[in-house]
Amino acid sequence: MPPGRWKSADHPAIEEVAIDDVLHALADPTRRRIVRTLLADGDRPCGTFDLDVAASTLSHHFKALRKAGIIRQFDVGRQRMNTLRLDELGTRFPGLVDSVLALPEPEPPNP
Repeated sequence: MPPGRWKSADHPAIEEVAIDDVLHALADPTRRRIVRTLLADGDRPCGTFDLDVAASTLSHHFKALRKAGIIRQFDVGRQRMNTLRLDELGTRFPGLVDSVLALPEPEPPNP
């Protein structure tokens, strides 16, 4: 990514990322789906995730992932892009994200 594209003021430095914040962010199934989608597909604009939540709720989830140091967001034209910080997180907390994402998702409750 070319310099100047990152909105660095909104992202914690990796040495400031706390394991509690990462685990709290990844405890939410919607956020794990976002991370899994980014892992499978690479960088994606906010509006392209196939999740059954309101746009405002999705924005909240992106903010939580960004504040926890899991994703970076940057603007390309009029689109807000999302990218995983896997290399940085892997250095700070080796194996953590892989371990969390390796867990099976719980089955949704039957009505």
